[in-house]
Amino acid sequence: MAGRWNLLILALNLSIVMALSQTDCGPGKTLVKDTCYDTDECAVFKTFPEDPGHCVENSACINTIGSYLCQCLQGFESSTGAVNFSAATAVKCLDINECRRYNDICGPNAKCINTIPNYHCICEDGFNTTTGVKDFQKGNNVTCQDICMIDKTICGNGTCHRGSSGHYCACHAGFTNYGNKESRCTALHCDVFEDMGNLQEELPFARDLVMQLKKVCEDHTERPVENPTGLDGKKMLQRVLSVIDELLSGKAINDRKKVSAFLGIVESILGLMGPFIEPPGTNISSTHTELGLLVHKGVDIPQGAVNISSKHTRLDIQLETAAGDPLHYPGFTTVSLLSYANLKESADGFFSGMEPQVNHSYEIDSKVMTATVSNRNTKHLEKPVKLTFHHLKPNEYNHTCVFWDSSVDGGSWSARGCYVMESNSEYTVCSCNHLSSFAVLMALYDIENKFELQLITLVGLSLSLISLFMCILTFSLIRSIKSSRTTIHLHLCISLFIANIIFLAGITRTENRVGCAVVAGLLHFFFLAAFCWMCLEGIQLFRMVVLVFNTNFKMLYMMAGGYGVPAFIVAISALVNAKGYGTKRHCWLHQEFIWSFFGPVCVIVIINIFFFLITVWKLAQKFSSLNPDFNNLQKIKAFTFTAVAQLCLLGIMWIFGCFQFNEGTIVTSYLFTIFGSFQGVMLFVMHCLFSKQVREEYGNILSRFCAPWKKSYSEFSYSNTSKAQGSKSTHDTAESRI
Repeated sequence: MAGRWNLLILALNLSIVMALSQTDCGPGKTLVKDTCYDTDECAVFKTFPEDPGHCVENSACINTIGSYLCQCLQGFESSTGAVNFSAATAVKCLDINECRRYNDICGPNAKCINTIPNYHCICEDGFNTTTGVKDFQKGNNVTCQDICMIDKTICGNGTCHRGSSGHYCACHAGFTNYGNKESRCTALHCDVFEDMGNLQEELPFARDLVMQLKKVCEDHTERPVENPTGLDGKKMLQRVLSVIDELLSGKAINDRKKVSAFLGIVESILGLMGPFIEPPGTNISSTHTELGLLVHKGVDIPQGAVNISSKHTRLDIQLETAAGDPLHYPGFTTVSLLSYANLKESADGFFSGMEPQVNHSYEIDSKVMTATVSNRNTKHLEKPVKLTFHHLKPNEYNHTCVFWDSSVDGGSWSARGCYVMESNSEYTVCSCNHLSSFAVLMALYDIENKFELQLITLVGLSLSLISLFMCILTFSLIRSIKSSRTTIHLHLCISLFIANIIFLAGITRTENRVGCAVVAGLLHFFFLAAFCWMCLEGIQLFRMVVLVFNTNFKMLYMMAGGYGVPAFIVAISALVNAKGYGTKRHCWLHQEFIWSFFGPVCVIVIINIFFFLITVWKLAQKFSSLNPDFNNLQKIKAFTFTAVAQLCLLGIMWIFGCFQFNEGTIVTSYLFTIFGSFQGVMLFVMHCLFSKQVREEYGNILSRFCAPWKKSYSEFSYSNTSKAQGSKSTHDTAESRI
C-alpha cells in the first residue's frame, strides 16, 4: 500500500509540473523559451497600423510593462483633462489655443497667431524683431521694437515715421521714393534734362515735353506723395516715343556729341518714367521705336531671370542685377529695352573707340538698342546680361558686339566689356558686363594693295577718257561713217565718258551726304545708260540680219530706250529707297540696294545674248547661201564681232564687280579695276582702229592735215633748187666772160 501511495504522489507531482510548464504568461507578455517577456504594443501598432487598438489622432503611444497608455502630443490636451488614457476610452486630443489661454504670451508690440499644434508671434505693423527673425515664440529671447529705432537707415535720405499700417518714409528735399511709402528715399537728379539744350536748337517742339518731365522730376523731389502731378506714365511714354520719332525722322542728330546727349537723355527718361508704370509693365511701339518695360514693386527684392523681346532684339537679365544693392533698394525694379529703327544712319561711322584692325572697317549690322534698369550702378555687373541682335540682312561677315561710349572723342562705338557668345548669318548673341546702348558691327575688309589699284585706276581712266573723247569726235564729226550703228556707238561712248569723269571727281567725296547721293545717282544713271545703248546695238543687229536689212531706227525711239529707260529705273529706285544712294566709304549704291543696278544689267545682258545668238545663226545661213551680198555680210560680220566683244567687255567687268563685297577678292579686284579702267581704250580699239572705214577716214584726215606741210616743203625745196641753178648759170656766165 505504501508503494502504491508513493507512486500516486509522484504521478501527481509530475502532472502538476507539466501543467505549470504549459501555463500562459498573461496579457502584455510573450513566452519565449519558457520565459515570459513584455510585449511592446506601440511597436506592434507601427508595424500593423490597421490594428484597432492603437491611440487616437494627435496622441502618442507609451509602452508599459504588461500594457500601454496614450498621451496627447505637445500643443494638444485630452477632452477629459486626463494626461494618460487608454485607447479603449472615448478620449480625443484637442488643439490648445495658446493665444487665448495665455495673456501677453508674445510680449509687447507683437501679436499671437495660433497654429496647429503650436503658435507663433509676429511684430505688429511698424515694429520689427531685435534679431531680425519674423516668427518667434515665448522664450526665444526676442522682442519687438519700433522699426524706425532699430534701423535708422531704413528710409535712406528721409525721415521714418510709424503709423497704424506700419512705417512710412518722408523724403528729404531732392530725394524721392516714387510714392512707395515704405521704400527708402533715393536721389533724383533733375539736372539731366538740362542737357537737352543742345538738342532743343534742332528740335524746338521737344522743349515742352522736356520741361514737363523736369517739372515731374522736381515735384517728386519736394513732395513724397503717390502721384503729385496726376501723371499717366504710359501716356507720357507714348509722347516720349513720338518725340523720338520726329527727332530721328528729321535727322537732327548729325554728330557724335548729339548722339551721346540723345542716348543719355533717353536712358534718364526711361529711368524716371519706369516707376509710374503699373506692374507687370507695358509694351509700346511707334514708327521708329519699340519699347518693352517690366516693373516690379514691393519692399522685397525680386529674384529670377527675365527677358524682354522686340522684333530684332532681346535682353536677358537677372532681376537681382536690375534691382541693385539691397541696402539702397528703392522699393521697385524696372527693366526696359528700347530699339530704334533708324538710329543707324546717325550713329554709323563713329568707330574711333574700336581697336584698329589691319584692312578692316566697320558698319552697323543691327538695330541700335538702349537697355536700362532701376539699378543706377551698372558700370560693372557681377552677372553679365545677354543681348540678342538679328542682323539687318543675312550675311557671313565677322560680327562684333559694341556699346556706345560717350567718353571716347565725345561718343564712339566700343567693344570694351562685351564679347560674342554666338553668331551666324541670321543673328548674334552678345554678353556684356555693363548696360548702355548697344549694337552689332560687321567687319568689312578693305582691299589690299590699295595704292597699286588706285594707280591702275588713275592711269586706265585717264587713257579711257582720251580714247572715249576720240571716239566721240570720230562718230560725231566724220559724216561718211554716220549711221544708226555709229549713233549708238556715239551715245555709248558719251555715257561712259561722263560716268568716268563723275567717278574720278566724286566717288570718294562722302563728307557731304546729299552730294554723295547725287554722285551715286548719276553713276547709276550713266552706267545703266551705257548698257541700254549696248542693248540697242543688239536690237539693231537683229533688225539688220533677221528683218531683211531693215535698218530704219528712229532717233526718238533710240533716245527713249538709251536715256529714258535708265532715267525711269533711277527715279523709281530713288523714290523707293533714297537712302540707298551713298555709303560711308564710297558714293555708290548700298550693298543691300545694289540689285537696282545689277538687276537691269542682268536683264540687258540676257536680252543681248538672245539677239546675238539669233544674229550669228542667221549670219551663218546667209554666208552659206549661193549668192551672198558679200559687202553687206562683211559689215554685219564686223558689226557682230565688235558688238559681242563689247558685251563681253562690259558684262565681264561687272561680273567681277559682284565679288567686291567679301574678303579675299584681290584677284577679282585687279580684274575689275583693269577691265573697268581700260574699257574706253578697248572701245576705241574695237570701234575705231579695227574698222577699215574709220582707219581710211583717219588716213584721209592725216593726209589733209599733212598736205599744207608737204606743199610748203615742196615749194621750199623747188626755190632752193632754182636759186642754186641760177647761181650756177651766173657763175658759168662769169667764167665765160672771163
